[in-house]
Amino acid sequence: MGELKTKRNEQSVEAFIDGVDSERQPDCRTILKLMQEITGEKPAMWGPSIVGFGSYHYKYASGREGDWFLTGFSPRKQNLTLYIMPGFAVYAELMSKLGKYKTGKSCLYIKKLDDVDLSTLRELIGQSVAHISKHHC
Repeated sequence: MGELKTKRNEQSVEAFIDGVDSERQPDCRTILKLMQEITGEKPAMWGPSIVGFGSYHYKYASGREGDWFLTGFSPRKQNLTLYIMPGFAVYAELMSKLGKYKTGKSCLYIKKLDDVDLSTLRELIGQSVAHISKHHC
C-alpha cells in the first residue's frame, strides 16, 4: 500500500490564497471564513493546493488507514472544489436548493460562489462535518 501523498503540512494558507488567481481570491476568502466558522478549526494546508479544516482518522476494511480533513477546498483552474467527505447521497434536498454545481464522489465543483445559495452551502458543509465528526471522531 502506498503512503498517502496529501498530508497536512506547515505551508502558509494566507500565502497560498494570495497566490491564487485574483478573480478567485474573494471566493476563496469567503469559503475560508465559512469553513472556519462551521468547524471551529484553523485552516491548514494539505498537500500543495488543498486548504483543510480539522482532521479525523479513518480505517478501511482493507487495512488502509490515515488522517484526513473534515472539510476543505481547493481553487482549481476550472472550478472551486469543495470537499464534502460523506458524499452527496444523503443531501438530496439540500442539493436541489444549492444552485449551479457538479459533483464527484466527495467533491463539489462550483465555478463561482455567485452560482450557489450561500446559506444552503453553509448547511451542506455543516451537516457533512457533523456526519464525519459523529462517525469518525
